[in-house]
Amino acid sequence: MHDQAQQHSPSGSNRAVSRRQLLQAAVIGAASLPLFRTPAAREAMAADPPPPLQPLNRFPRMVQEYFVAQVRAAEAMGMAARQALQTKADAEAYVQAVRAKIRESFGPEPERTPLNPRVTGVVEREAYRIEKVIFESRPGFPVTANLYLPNGRTQPVPGVVGTCGHSTNGKAEKAYQSFAQGLARLGYACLIYDPLGQGERLQYVKEDLTPRFGAGVTEHLIAGNQQFLVGEFLGMWRAWDGIRALDYLLTRPEVDPQQIGVTGNSGGGTMTTWLCGVEQRWTMAAPSCFVTTFRRNMENELPADTEQCPPKALALGLDHADFLAALAPKPIIILGKERDYFDARGVEEAHARLTQLYRLLGAEDEIAVFIGPTTHGYTQENREAMYRWFNRVTKISDATTEPPLTIEKDEVLWCTPKGQVAEQGARTVFQFTRDKSQALAAARGQVSGADLTRAVTEVLKLPPRTGVPDYRILRYLSSRRYPLPQAVAYAVETEPGIQALVYRLYQEPWYSRPPRGGPRAILYVSHHSSDAELRDEPLIREVLQAEPDSPIFTCDVRGVGESRPETCGVNSFLTPYGCDYFYAIHSLMLDRPYLGQKTHDVLCVLDWLVSLGHTDVHLVAKGWGALAGTLAAVLSDAVKQVTLKNALTSYTDIAESEQYGWPLSALLPNVLARFDLPDCYRALQTKVLRIVEPWNAMARKM
Repeated sequence: MHDQAQQHSPSGSNRAVSRRQLLQAAVIGAASLPLFRTPAAREAMAADPPPPLQPLNRFPRMVQEYFVAQVRAAEAMGMAARQALQTKADAEAYVQAVRAKIRESFGPEPERTPLNPRVTGVVEREAYRIEKVIFESRPGFPVTANLYLPNGRTQPVPGVVGTCGHSTNGKAEKAYQSFAQGLARLGYACLIYDPLGQGERLQYVKEDLTPRFGAGVTEHLIAGNQQFLVGEFLGMWRAWDGIRALDYLLTRPEVDPQQIGVTGNSGGGTMTTWLCGVEQRWTMAAPSCFVTTFRRNMENELPADTEQCPPKALALGLDHADFLAALAPKPIIILGKERDYFDARGVEEAHARLTQLYRLLGAEDEIAVFIGPTTHGYTQENREAMYRWFNRVTKISDATTEPPLTIEKDEVLWCTPKGQVAEQGARTVFQFTRDKSQALAAARGQVSGADLTRAVTEVLKLPPRTGVPDYRILRYLSSRRYPLPQAVAYAVETEPGIQALVYRLYQEPWYSRPPRGGPRAILYVSHHSSDAELRDEPLIREVLQAEPDSPIFTCDVRGVGESRPETCGVNSFLTPYGCDYFYAIHSLMLDRPYLGQKTHDVLCVLDWLVSLGHTDVHLVAKGWGALAGTLAAVLSDAVKQVTLKNALTSYTDIAESEQYGWPLSALLPNVLARFDLPDCYRALQTKVLRIVEPWNAMARKM
């Protein structure tokens, strides 16, 4: 055995170092110590740059635990409503109530415009045929689909709408071809369609029709996050495609309208679940690898796509099971996986909740669960559980296993000549968003005065503020290379479980509460980290030089700086599917926009400053902080001067730019129906507003 120890290198890598080498290094180091006492050595050391400092982050789990508590409270509200059910009438009333809540969450259905369907080709096989179908779910918005029809049937057969998960090739993915073909071989008609952003329906393509950004999740986030600005929800857009697929399926004489099912896996499991909630014409359903509980997803730090997180759902007391309850007492089987990232415990919890409801409705046998032993996917065991369930309902077949399958090449299943509707001039989700933004701007006009303050307050969903917030005094900060030699950190409690971290800079050591001072003070709201920006941001030094006698405070609102989350994967904060997005999307489900929460933090800090005598605040903010700073400045009488760096030009710029760089945490739902940032900037002209280096939609330096 080699005599080795592990030494951790500054880069984070580990290398093996022998014990002899460690001893030699120690001897050499000890022998060298006297050298550092010479003037020349000290001079040489002084010339070396100091090592970089990592930004302080003493509250990395604060935001996660806060949201866990919020989601648990929402779950408890829904549980209380279910536990109160005692009779069949109670259960029926519950079903009606969840349908109404789902409609409130998803918004109204769009106009049912002509489908304009056409069959562009047919693939003939021995036991079935595949028709290549294109229909329009909205004007100029084509949906590509394959209709699998069994051969040799003289009577109408049960129909199934198949929804796809996050496969790049959509309906052509092996697992999704498999269930559609399997159903056809068993005697069903199955219409399986491409989700937007996948298969033949990419929304962002290069000239050669390849993806510009990435199919599936990436496209869903880009289009879906942007839609919130104009009051749209991508989940409803995607569900509407499924509803219109049903509309088309019901036009086919081969299909029995009294026997219509829906199934799908992963993202298709999401759509199956949502479709049960917004459409009652289904007679059976089998969502796979999605249904769990919102709490399990939150506690397991599992981000989900924009369309998988319905607005207000948590605030309304809804959970995954409720979307299936909206179809009760029709037959539903929940398909899960033991080794899935969608927690199997949540699958069982959802099933138990539905079993209670179905029992009261006298239909306990119409709800079932199957949890396969393997990992995420519509694998054969889950597909066979779906076949058995649908066969139980329809009696079309007594098969219990999947028949032999023949998987087709992608291009065989294309409905378009080159495999993309973009080549044929199809409209995109972005174009609809841009058009709605323009219509909202024309209807809105300029907003000012009391109308503006009311609009800002209502869009942000700000809670009431009462009294002066309490605060903690944290350990003294030293050697952080700030513009002033001394600093103290104060954790200002803006609501239970949340602290905004405030630094106060001093010339002399200070170990206690901040002193009461004159009316003037500077408050800097950070972009990413007060600690880092106090060292690196020139604007802070500029303001200090201009106002050397004004006390300066800096602020990290929740989720940045001292409370930057360490959740959802290593260094995930700035990634499109990372922790910042995770809390922003849950905030929308809780009906409290994340930016509204951050603005609330700034307002509470301003209240705290006023309690210290600072009634004339110069608010300085950068980047992400400039958004919360702007909105707080509009609402606070304590703010008398405003300086913004890298402030967003307008939400309209984002809504009307196909590509943008601002994260979901910076966006506000339906803001463009009420106001835009230029309205705020006009209002702040009376507070000596100065904007330095504004950022447009791209915000490339974020």
